[in-house]
Amino acid sequence: MQTSPSQDKELPVLFEKRKNCCGCSACYAVCPARAIRMQPNKAGFSYPVIDKQKCIRCYKCLSVCAFKTDQKKKGYLKS
Repeated sequence: MQTSPSQDKELPVLFEKRKNCCGCSACYAVCPARAIRMQPNKAGFSYPVIDKQKCIRCYKCLSVCAFKTDQKKKGYLKS
C-alpha cells in the first residue's frame, strides 16, 4: 500500500502533557480534514486527539494553538 505525500510528514503533536493544553478546541475547529476529536478525560475536561488516518498534516492545528504561540513568544519552542 502506497502512502500519500502528506502521510510521509510527521503527525502534529498538539501537547505532550495535559497541562500544556487548555482544551479550547481551536485545533478541532480549524482542522479541514476533521481529523481531531475532543475526548473527555476522567474529570470531564476535553482534550484533542488526532486520528492519524484522517490527518493531512497541514499543521493548521498547531498554528492556532494559544499555548504553542505563547511558548514561542517566551522562547520555549524553536519553531
